[in-house]
Amino acid sequence: MNNTSKFAYFAGGCFWCTEAIYLRINGVINVLPGYCGGNTAKPTYDEVCTGNTGHTETIKIEYDSEIIDYYTLVDIFFNTHDPTTLNRQGNDIGTQYRSAIFYGNDQEKQIVLDYMDDFQKSIKFINKVVTEVKMLDVFYEAEDYHKNYYNMNNNASYCSFVITPKVSKFMERYKEMLKKII
Repeated sequence: MNNTSKFAYFAGGCFWCTEAIYLRINGVINVLPGYCGGNTAKPTYDEVCTGNTGHTETIKIEYDSEIIDYYTLVDIFFNTHDPTTLNRQGNDIGTQYRSAIFYGNDQEKQIVLDYMDDFQKSIKFINKVVTEVKMLDVFYEAEDYHKNYYNMNNNASYCSFVITPKVSKFMERYKEMLKKII
C-alpha cells in the first residue's frame, strides 16, 4: 500500500457483480469480496446467505486516490445497481443483498449523503433511495473461491445471465475510466 491508497466499502447486491465492475476501473488497485454490517463474528457465506447474520455482501475497494477519487467510486456505485430496492437486486433477495455504503470517516459520509440527495433529486428513480449509510465497523473477507469470481467463472450461467449484461452496460457508460488491460 502506498501513501495514496485508500479504501471504500460498498454493498450493491451480489458481491460477484460489484467486484466485476470495480476490478475494471483505472485507479482501483484491488477488490475483495466480504461481509459487513452484521452481528456475527467471522461469518461464512453459508451463514450470510441465511439472512440471519445481519451482514450484507460487500466489497472492499483499494484505490489510488491520485488516479480516482471517492466521489467517482460513489457515482459508479449508484449507477450500477438499483439503490431503490430494499433487500434485493434482481432475483437476489434478502438482507444480505441490500444496498449499503460503509464509510470510514466524516468526509466520506458527507460525500455519500450529498451524492444521494442530488441523485434522488435528479429523478433518476421515482422510488426513494434506500441505500444504508453506516460507519464501517468490521469487514470480514469472504472465502477464497469468491475472489475474482466473475473473471474465473464468466461462462457459468449466473455470470452469463446476470453479471455479463451489468459489466457490458458499465463498460459502455464508463469506457474512459477502464483499465487498459484487466
